[in-house]
Amino acid sequence: MMTKGVMAVAALMLMTTEADGQKRERWEFERNLPVYADSLLKDLTYPMAWENSGMTDFDEWRRVAREKVLDCMLMPPPPPSNLPQLGESFPADDSGAAASHSWGRLEGAEQRDGYRAMKIAVRLSRYYSVPAYLLIPDGKGPFPAVNLLHDHGAHLFIGKEKMIRPLACESEEVKKDAEEWLAGYEGQFFGDYLAQHGYVVFSADAPMWGERGQKEGPRRDKYDMIAGNMMMYGIDLSAWMTYDDMSGTEFLAQLPEVDSTRIGCAGWSMGAYRAWMLAALSDRIKAGAAICWMVTTDEQMSFKYSRTENGGFANCIPGLRRWMDYPHIASMACPKAMLFINGSQDKLFPVAGVEKAFATMHNTWKSQGADERLETELWDMPHSCGLRAQERVLEFFKKNL
Repeated sequence: MMTKGVMAVAALMLMTTEADGQKRERWEFERNLPVYADSLLKDLTYPMAWENSGMTDFDEWRRVAREKVLDCMLMPPPPPSNLPQLGESFPADDSGAAASHSWGRLEGAEQRDGYRAMKIAVRLSRYYSVPAYLLIPDGKGPFPAVNLLHDHGAHLFIGKEKMIRPLACESEEVKKDAEEWLAGYEGQFFGDYLAQHGYVVFSADAPMWGERGQKEGPRRDKYDMIAGNMMMYGIDLSAWMTYDDMSGTEFLAQLPEVDSTRIGCAGWSMGAYRAWMLAALSDRIKAGAAICWMVTTDEQMSFKYSRTENGGFANCIPGLRRWMDYPHIASMACPKAMLFINGSQDKLFPVAGVEKAFATMHNTWKSQGADERLETELWDMPHSCGLRAQERVLEFFKKNL
């Protein structure tokens, strides 16, 4: 039985968090960094980077580097017990009625201007099915395809619906939210835009977004707590996002409507991070486009700027910085065609870090005689993915897919 004193303390803990304004005369963390951040950065030597590894065979380096990244990504999701049948299409009657298939479940379908839109649930693991949208152009395929990866935005209520216009089967709340989120895309659904130009488009909810979120409703402040709890199981939530992107691409490659030799990936913000990670780790990807996510750790995680990394566990893979920095990992995509666009007015990514990262990647592509396949551009724009950026990505895919 608890004493009155213990009960009083317990009650106080339930009623309040740390008191506002309470400060000690000594501390070890300032803003969201340790006070010794500069010392930490100086000790990051990135021994597994291509230019630091001492290796001379690039293919062998990529193999070893991938193994190191996958090791840092901890336990992968176990594959589904019943793997999808290769070449199975997505038949749907005119009503778009739900139907089960070996790959999962068709939950809705509708004809749009020049392409068919479907809502599906794809079995990517023995643990779960992943809600996704799939757009297939009218006409005779197979078509080039794009795995289109949604952003973070500290907005978790929708995921795939940020990239593709929600189907009629969705709630009015979801449709309204998706329309409002289009501000960052200048009013255009990126996925529908690509489908209208002849691309199969796949876009899935990442863990914690959309229909993979919290029962209690989306809470950004709960994301890090849940990600920390997942680590107790030996799981890195950010890594599972990447694993799902890899598995989703494998699924996409199996569709008879898709030319499996012409698959690309693209995204903005966290979607851009997902795009270059996917291009680096999946041999299925032929070309990748990343809008507004590339930087070096020494600039991103220092006290030089008023803002540091806010993505938290969304792009955190434990221990990986001891081996490679962001551009070193992206360089595993070499010699694939890659497009990186960042904004000079983007407050999330200091220009100095962007330019260092671009230079690092160009050095890698140059070392393999493929520098013409790496396109890096710094635009006079904030953190956004407007019409001009989407047009640039389409132009890039027309050239490389």
